[in-house]
Amino acid sequence: MSSSTAASKRRKLARSASTIIATASKGYHILKIDGYSHTKAKPTGESIESNTFTVGDHTWYIGYYPNGDDSECSAYISLFLFLNETVPKPLEVQYDFRFIDEVVEEAPPSSLASADIVTFECRNDCSGYPKFIKREDLERSRHLKDDSFIVRCDIAVINKFRVEELANAPTTTSVSLPPPSDLHRHFGYLLQTEKGADVVFQVSGETFKAHRCVLAARSPVFSAELFGQMKESDATAGGVIHIDDMEAHVFKAMLFFVYTDSLPEMGKEDQTAMFQHMLVAADRYHLERLKLICEHKLCRCIKAATLATILPLAEQHHCQGLKKACFSFLSSPANLAAVLASDGFEHLNASCPSVIKELIAKLGT
Repeated sequence: MSSSTAASKRRKLARSASTIIATASKGYHILKIDGYSHTKAKPTGESIESNTFTVGDHTWYIGYYPNGDDSECSAYISLFLFLNETVPKPLEVQYDFRFIDEVVEEAPPSSLASADIVTFECRNDCSGYPKFIKREDLERSRHLKDDSFIVRCDIAVINKFRVEELANAPTTTSVSLPPPSDLHRHFGYLLQTEKGADVVFQVSGETFKAHRCVLAARSPVFSAELFGQMKESDATAGGVIHIDDMEAHVFKAMLFFVYTDSLPEMGKEDQTAMFQHMLVAADRYHLERLKLICEHKLCRCIKAATLATILPLAEQHHCQGLKKACFSFLSSPANLAAVLASDGFEHLNASCPSVIKELIAKLGT
């Protein structure tokens, strides 16, 4: 063996080690369902909401669905955690629901070590357990006492990550991870201030200023229109582009998404109609992510009073997931009877006769 080979074997390998530490704000909310048997009168898809509460400087509430949040879960109790505020950037959250048999003051927080990280992006975003427990299992369990039960929701809002060197590793410089991107905030400010705007839209009597390059980068339809024939035609119209067949507040919400990649704040009572309008707008301008978000949100809005408008929308705009969710809802005899008795059924039959035929064929199999 040569001396150089022996020396190389005696050399120590350079070693280093570091650890990534996630810090989180933790808390929990205890929800007692008193008079459980009476809550079962709620139809499938309708919830009872808890009071709002704060964890990690953000407000939340729990949605309790006594008969499940949709027809596939109608034999179960569903529990969902809802974000109750608009946030400037998505929140990374871990949570868990579990039964407790009594309310204990200053109970220790759950570790949530095995819980998945879920992203909450906007007001009324939710995540939870569609099949938390079968009602018949609950009614046989020790958790139901005197027609009541208690659940606890533990929440951890992840604040930041940092990197630290390990104590037994060679001394190196500790480096913190960069903060999450705030590009959406800067683009939102650009939309709000209209600084550098070079295109004007007229929608239902309201005027909106925007930036051609931003719109073109986000939408292939805007790209073709703003840098194609419309670029010449809007110059002859005083630089104003008129948008027909769209309400001003819908166009405004779509612009907000184009610039920030998130949904604007909206009232809970207006959500179903707003998501329908935004889905149409997203399909019109080929904003595929927005279309999928609206489709996902509308799946949670399906009930007897809304199905007659949601199902034709799903058919017309080729939203197969939403259409499947509507058919799933109608597979319940009680839900089907409620829809047939509603005022909207005639509209559904007139606007989408092919869908009615498809539905009859599915129910007959």
